Amino acid sequence: MAKTCAVLLADGFETIEALAPADCLARAGAQVSRAGCTGSTVTSAQGVPVVCDAELADVDLASFDLVIVPGGLGGVDNLRACPAVAAELKRRATSSDLLGCICAAPALLAENGLLDGRVATCYPGCDTDFPAGVRPEKNGVYRDGNLVTASGPAFAVPFGLALVAALLGEEDARRVASAMLVE
Repeated sequence: MAKTCAVLLADGFETIEALAPADCLARAGAQVSRAGCTGSTVTSAQGVPVVCDAELADVDLASFDLVIVPGGLGGVDNLRACPAVAAELKRRATSSDLLGCICAAPALLAENGLLDGRVATCYPGCDTDFPAGVRPEKNGVYRDGNLVTASGPAFAVPFGLALVAALLGEEDARRVASAMLVE
């Protein structure tokens, strides 16, 4: 049975931060669903419309092996307004269920007090609510147990590959990276 992933989308999300990880995971054989918080079609910060597989209100996020939260200030603001998102982030942060957040999205974890004692990164300047010592000095992709975070758009493919490794294993991540010509 294929592993399942939900990418949480709301108007204003960063295109590459949502679609590159989804692409990596699909190439690895995971079943990827796009769940829309602001409707069945959402529009990225760059004006790219994306048709969702379901509306967030109609899905059980706990049933997914992995939940991915892309950045984009507008998208993160819209996800912040969705109570189901905060509830699922809290549930995943305190369980072993996989969670991936990139760019501004880790701020949702920080503002809910879910990064204490963790290693996490975000887009520079989005770390105002991060506890001291949480954010590494260098931008990049970091995994701390069930949590994978990345600093921003330039790390979207490495973030996707880190999610593949977390969900399916290093061998699958290497296979996908090789097929994508990632060195």
